[in-house]
Amino acid sequence: MLKTTARSRKGLQTRERLLGAAISEFKRDGMAAADTAAIASAAGVAHGTFFFHFPTKEHVLLELEQREQQRMAGDLARFFSEPHDVRATLAESVRVLEKLERRLGRPLFKDFLALHFSSTRPPTEEWTHHPALVALVEELQRARDTGEIPDEVDVMYNGASFFAGLYALLITIPDAPEVRAPVIAEYLTTYLYGMRVLR
Repeated sequence: MLKTTARSRKGLQTRERLLGAAISEFKRDGMAAADTAAIASAAGVAHGTFFFHFPTKEHVLLELEQREQQRMAGDLARFFSEPHDVRATLAESVRVLEKLERRLGRPLFKDFLALHFSSTRPPTEEWTHHPALVALVEELQRARDTGEIPDEVDVMYNGASFFAGLYALLITIPDAPEVRAPVIAEYLTTYLYGMRVLR
């Protein structure tokens, strides 16, 4: 039992080193150009060890996504605990993604978002395994329950499509504030109109 626990702990430590080394490599060169041999070397393990923990480079991004989703969900939950309106709900969702962009850097952030639209994305679970999306949908449901959003609006669909559209926007528009800010503002206004939140 002690041997198994020590082995498991060592395996987790190796995985964490590989993840950290991979993220550093992705930040420098982007995922496509990243060298798995260099990642393994930086983590101090044999090249094959990388593939034992992460079958593909996309699996590294999936691991990062799961962790960042939890972090974003926590940020959203803290914001949602204070009084706010539906526009602020959507604006805060933008803010947590932009905070993630600053944390990851533009090249890795673009890889992170592009994974959602990738035909090589490894299979994932149901939408309920995406905590930031769950937080947004639950908040839109609360707004619907209180009459801010009409009863006939499908909040699950709207939450998922809001994030998907936002991902696409953030990948394609320049990150210069004078360009991005009006585009995002118009996106929020359009989305509110689509949910018939007109005030």
